[in-house]
Amino acid sequence: MNEKKAVALRYKKGEDKAPKVVAKGKGEIGKRIIQIAKENNIPVKEDPVLVEALSQIEINQEIPPQLYRAVAKILVFIYRKTKQLENE
Repeated sequence: MNEKKAVALRYKKGEDKAPKVVAKGKGEIGKRIIQIAKENNIPVKEDPVLVEALSQIEINQEIPPQLYRAVAKILVFIYRKTKQLENE
């Protein structure tokens, strides 16, 4: 069975050196993470390969340097979506 997986990241400029994994889960927990994000107007980007890599990281741990580029693309997506929503 192919369960939905989700990973939530946090990055606070000036506070964090790199994005951190703040939640992760599969199945019902994965669905709940996505639901909470949507309820809070946090853009959701599906990337199964990146979710698989990020799900190997412990909660509250920074992402490793080899994932910086992939996560940066997600952060740009979120920034653009947030700006787009603000302008609507």
